[in-house]
Amino acid sequence: MAIIFDGHNDSLTREDHDRFAAGREGGHLDLPRMAAAGMRGGIFAVFIRNPETADYRPVQSNRPGGAGPAPELDHSFAAAASSAAAGRLLALERGGHVRVARAICDVDAAAESGPLAAVLHLEGAEAIDAGLEALDLWYAAGLRSLGPVWSRPNAFGHGVRFRYPSTPDIGPGLTEAGKALARRCAELGIVFDLAHMNEAGFWDAAALEAAPLVVSHAGAHAVCPNSRNLTDAQIDAVGATGGLVGIVFAPAFLRPDGKNQSAGTPLSLIVQHARHVADRIGVGHVALGSDFDGTEVPDALGDVTGLPRLLDEFATHGFSAAEIEAIAWGNWRRTLARCWGEAG
Repeated sequence: MAIIFDGHNDSLTREDHDRFAAGREGGHLDLPRMAAAGMRGGIFAVFIRNPETADYRPVQSNRPGGAGPAPELDHSFAAAASSAAAGRLLALERGGHVRVARAICDVDAAAESGPLAAVLHLEGAEAIDAGLEALDLWYAAGLRSLGPVWSRPNAFGHGVRFRYPSTPDIGPGLTEAGKALARRCAELGIVFDLAHMNEAGFWDAAALEAAPLVVSHAGAHAVCPNSRNLTDAQIDAVGATGGLVGIVFAPAFLRPDGKNQSAGTPLSLIVQHARHVADRIGVGHVALGSDFDGTEVPDALGDVTGLPRLLDEFATHGFSAAEIEAIAWGNWRRTLARCWGEAG
């Protein structure tokens, strides 16, 4: 069975996180199910809900106007809530259940027989002050991946609103603080993740030439014209920098009709998005970016235990064993090493 590294999940935001190590009912991820599926590493997102509502996702809309972005979060609230969520992962590490991956050697150890490698990620940098003083503290705590925005504005840029059909060319790009954040992340060795970034912000990040362009969970706009997906020009730019696209599992970003419909969404659609990216920039720039516990996934997948079935689907559609190993593990490993360095 192939070992798997998944580029994005929201499990730290779930209410039943305290049962993550022993196993829990529902959701997509826990340690026993991950072990059964061969998932040995992943990027664990800290995402903060909007405090004024019970829900934290704007309504997905299939109308051209789409749904508006959530309001900007208060920094002090986001910092406190993010710290609490990150503490859940650090508690799992103290319990010996996972290893927070601070260097590529931690990922390599997980590939052998060590604890699961968990990369700490901020999905939206609201917990970072515009002066970036908090960034070094987060790095010391283990942060190794950061998305400057979710689908709402903040001090660093403007997340792309969820629209179908629509291009990702919605709103202005990175602010000056956002550009400074990108440069500082490159200096520290923190992945600067462009998932949820609008097109203007994507090109602002590309122009900095600070690091490989990484998009942890998205699809191909040519297959599904959702604003969250990457245009061919964006995909080409990722390839030109030696970067990576993690293919998301959310039906709304997979299906050509844009419907957020788990039933009847075949696993072959995930493969189709991967094939489109691979045909443009090479298999070496394609990986998995599920968004487990943050979205619906195809019923044919179910949860993390469906990942071996997904890899079988890749084989059915002509991907070689070596290509599947790269998509499942090797491409994320190489990209993290480029951002973090091989030492450590």
